[in-house]
Amino acid sequence: MKENTIPPPNTIAATANPLGRISTEEFNLLRSLVHERFGINLTDEKRTLVVSRLQTGLQELGFGTFKEYYRYLVTDKSNNGINDLINRISTNYSYFYREKSHFDFFSRTAFPELLKKKRAYGDDDIRIWTAGCSTGEEPYMLIMLMMECLGLDYRNWDVGILATDISERVLKVAQKAVYPADRVSQVPVDLRHKYFASVPNGMISVKGKVKQEITLRRFNLMNQQFPFKKPFQMIFCRNVMIYFDAQTRHNLVKRFHQFLEPGGYLFIGHSETLGREQKLYNYIMPACYQKPELQS
Repeated sequence: MKENTIPPPNTIAATANPLGRISTEEFNLLRSLVHERFGINLTDEKRTLVVSRLQTGLQELGFGTFKEYYRYLVTDKSNNGINDLINRISTNYSYFYREKSHFDFFSRTAFPELLKKKRAYGDDDIRIWTAGCSTGEEPYMLIMLMMECLGLDYRNWDVGILATDISERVLKVAQKAVYPADRVSQVPVDLRHKYFASVPNGMISVKGKVKQEITLRRFNLMNQQFPFKKPFQMIFCRNVMIYFDAQTRHNLVKRFHQFLEPGGYLFIGHSETLGREQKLYNYIMPACYQKPELQS
């Protein structure tokens, strides 16, 4: 079907196929598209999940089958459809202090170690990337911990975090930085009093002094080119690669290595591993790896 023959949304009668079912052909078309564009590997076990997350969108657009929806996605030059697809397909679950051992290691070892190195060279530039930041809890938590470590000296450092995600929906939540109280419950009480404020409806807001330190950007980890001019000292990509197949994970880990400084740390999710065969990083602790220092 030619692009200009596809009926506009809300004009297709939803009678050809009940939207509670998806054929093998339709599922494979959508699975291939999602893998190609976003690297996410939708296994056969995800068929029910795909239907449940997409059927409302199909109804809103007026499509009667998943195949009609697929044709719309691959011919829509505005990319509005594909953006909505990833917003619906991606799983975004986070809370402050998730996988606490990483934050403890960051505060007690990785960040003080970085400061010592920077001070030795008279360099105040600290660059950290949270790739797949979801609704923002991870990068905001890191800023709070750096503020705690540096105290009043924080203002003398060029500190900031780049926080990226493929989903515009979660980035909007991160931008507002207002969360249900249970998302903040793991944060120590003293940090809650210092860096959060209560807002109406029982919600909790990150204070402006923390919010201003985060740069939020939409970014697809499957992009062929990463636009960074300087490497990072730490990269957090936690609970993202579990959705990728082995080759996609391997390629991404290599690219992270390219954009990490020697001695820099890569943090991944505790349900993820780089595998024993990889030679790019030294294993430090579960889900934490370090790029080797340059040999003198």
